Amino acid sequence: MNSLRTGLPKLARGFASAAVQAPIQMHSLEGRYATALFTAASKAKSLTAVETDLRAFNASLHADAEFRAFIESPVVDTKYKTQAVKAVAAKKNFNATTTNFFTLLAENGRLDMSVAVLESFGQLMSAHRGEIPVVVTSSQPLDTKTLNRVRDALAKGGKFTAKNQTLIVSNKVNPSILGGMIVEVGDQTIDMSVSSKMAKIEKALAESV
Repeated sequence: MNSLRTGLPKLARGFASAAVQAPIQMHSLEGRYATALFTAASKAKSLTAVETDLRAFNASLHADAEFRAFIESPVVDTKYKTQAVKAVAAKKNFNATTTNFFTLLAENGRLDMSVAVLESFGQLMSAHRGEIPVVVTSSQPLDTKTLNRVRDALAKGGKFTAKNQTLIVSNKVNPSILGGMIVEVGDQTIDMSVSSKMAKIEKALAESV
């Protein structure tokens, strides 16, 4: 709790009270930073530009191990980190809101949380666009046609989507489910895996003995 009190005040002052409602509530520290950025970018009408900037920054972190180590190092002085992110922002011509955010994040000593903050911002943007994540777990990779059929089946009837919402399907492979699939839609799970059916059969047999 102390980290929340000491980490966010300067950011809050820098992005003073942007009266914008975030599409989802985030209570983690990185989620609150991401929400502060989302509300500031919304107020400045620069959400798309900020999202583009964050993707570029994230790509830099993943492409340059030395840069990421510098950003995440607990021993590098915040002054040097602040100078570094300002230089990156200038080189990549970041939007003013993005530049201000990373500057404040550096000054608060929170640049080591950059990856987590960017992921949280991505979730906010996905919710803002009305995207609902669907994770289809299968024992082997599924082709696009199969994933589209799953998406279309879920979209029918409006049980999982409201107006202006879209299902975004991804595939996760887990050989231990043996066959079938497990579909996670938002916070709901539909288990149609072979392993789940086998477990039910084993339980029924055990209870009959």
